[in-house]
Amino acid sequence: MNIMEVDGYKAKIEYDPELDQFRGEILGLNGSADFYGKSPASLRKEFRNSLKVYLEVCKEKGISPTKEYSGKFNLRIPPRLHSEIAARATAAGKSINQWVSEILKRSTLD
Repeated sequence: MNIMEVDGYKAKIEYDPELDQFRGEILGLNGSADFYGKSPASLRKEFRNSLKVYLEVCKEKGISPTKEYSGKFNLRIPPRLHSEIAARATAAGKSINQWVSEILKRSTLD
């Protein structure tokens, strides 16, 4: 999966072989907005256009354009992995939450 970013919004980009175009879907919205293009430049242009229209509609309807996240999520992992994470967090002098948050943050910034 490839990610494109415009004005702080992210979209996943996939190739649609039936249309012989790339399709983008803007992520984290309260609704859906997608766009198509044959090149990175045309994708970026259509991303901006689609985002602009989406934001205008949200403003007209008085709704928040983006999803709100609580910062909490449950994760089920194998007990052995849980044990390894706990050991590494303790060795680093951190809680499991702190340690995992740092690992996730580093992995998303790559």
